[in-house]
Amino acid sequence: MVLNGHIYRGRKPVHWSPSSRTALAEAELEYPEGHRSRSIYVAMPLTSAGPDAPPEVASALDGAALAIWTTTPWTIPANLAVAVNDQLDYAVVEAKGDGASGWSHRRLVVAHGLVEALQAKLGAESLEVLSTFKGGVLEGSTYTHPIYGRSSPVVVGGDYITTDSGTGLVHTAPGHGQEDYLVGQRYGLPLLSPVDDAGHFTEEAGPLFAGLAVQTDGNQAVITELQGRGALLLEESYEHKYPYDWRTKKPTIFRATDQWFASVEGFRQQALDAIRGVSWLPAVGENRITSMTEGRGDWCISRQRKWGVPIPVFYDVDSGEPLLTNETIEHVTRVVSEHGSDAWWQLPIEQLLPPSLADAAPRLRRGEDTMDVWFDSGSSWAGVVRAREAEGLRFPADLYLEGSDQHRGWFQSSLLTSVAATGQAPYRQVLTHGFVLDERGAKMSKSLGNVIDPRVVIEGGKDAKKDPAYGADVLRLWVASVDYSNDVMIGPGILKQVAEAYRKLRGTLRFLLGSLADFDPAVNAVPYEQLPAVDRYVLARHAEVMDEVQDAYDTYQGSC
Repeated sequence: MVLNGHIYRGRKPVHWSPSSRTALAEAELEYPEGHRSRSIYVAMPLTSAGPDAPPEVASALDGAALAIWTTTPWTIPANLAVAVNDQLDYAVVEAKGDGASGWSHRRLVVAHGLVEALQAKLGAESLEVLSTFKGGVLEGSTYTHPIYGRSSPVVVGGDYITTDSGTGLVHTAPGHGQEDYLVGQRYGLPLLSPVDDAGHFTEEAGPLFAGLAVQTDGNQAVITELQGRGALLLEESYEHKYPYDWRTKKPTIFRATDQWFASVEGFRQQALDAIRGVSWLPAVGENRITSMTEGRGDWCISRQRKWGVPIPVFYDVDSGEPLLTNETIEHVTRVVSEHGSDAWWQLPIEQLLPPSLADAAPRLRRGEDTMDVWFDSGSSWAGVVRAREAEGLRFPADLYLEGSDQHRGWFQSSLLTSVAATGQAPYRQVLTHGFVLDERGAKMSKSLGNVIDPRVVIEGGKDAKKDPAYGADVLRLWVASVDYSNDVMIGPGILKQVAEAYRKLRGTLRFLLGSLADFDPAVNAVPYEQLPAVDRYVLARHAEVMDEVQDAYDTYQGSC
């Protein structure tokens, strides 16, 4: 992938875990229910109208402020623009009543479609509309940051700016959001991210905030400062989906850092073509991974952990320039093959460099970033299948089998690495299954006491009345009878029903076998032509059933 130009180093906002002090991939995030953020509405004072503003609009904008809404108050110090949707209608409104008495600006710019909702939310007696216009009119306007006093532009964002919530104007911090970053690149905005690895404000945020944890004391300090300057229109608690680190179970942030990325853009179409050549079971899996691949941004493949597979990059001690060539990669590969991946940390740099570059060792340092585990596991086709073709394994693999959550995980990472390196998918078929839940449809948990142990199902528990020994065949029959493509349920009541069905089935088979105990095909068989019509019909149906069974086996349909 490096040689094909798909790997590069860049500074971009990524999911960052202050608790783990590392970048995270989307697949390493959880979105627990019930997260509440401190959301704020803030007034950004306008200093000049845009060049396309008609005189009457420019007059209405005089003395007005842009009203923005954010669920991350700690990103306000990194604000460098306010984005609008050029297709939406906006309005300049005048706030009336005591509800606006603490505001530095009563005249606000908001989306026209949100005027009524904002009037009720902000507690104003009324929001009188003074002027309306398209969002594009605001492009090129300038405003003053309410805390730092720096001048910033109004820019045109994208379809992510709607009237579903907020004010219709989006606080833009290119160092702390993906859409913000893309808009900032389009307008040449700098990448400001005054937050360190631990999630604390740096000196770049100024003496008011430096050293404060952004998600706790930092949030409060920003809100307090905005309120003291009359720029805080409203603070309220807002429940929404928010990413958490799946290991530490603590909230993450979006933060610009120097990372290694895999550019998907160079082989996205190849990946989409490869998806269509794979058999997806169930078929809906193709739609899921297609939509994820179509919308996939560049993949952050580096992690700041002290364990894992190292990224074999050397850096110039003075300039920080990375050294990663075909020669260095091949040499490190040979070293790791002989000594294991710990060699990267244990051997002197001279031994990690190819002989032709050994004299450069004093000027270089080894990189400390490790590889994203999904990049690691997504490369398993190379180490497990392709590397062992001489032993009889085949590439691409016949089947990848995992849970339905792996369309964004292992299935996708395997697809992307394989297509980028070989031009084809690493699998011919992909089968996804649901998850095993208790008989009420709840996730199994030791704390809830609803975990079903297969050994107890087979051998029985300490209390034979509560946990009878059903034997392996009952568990096998349950597995064969459920639709694995969806979540499946199991529990004492369900097992009891399966056991009853098993006894009926077993009794029927015993009766049939008993009836055939003295049957000798050489003596008792009747030629097909001499069989009664009803027997020939039964045999024909039997043949059809066998075809259906074979087809079910071929398509992994055990419950049909």
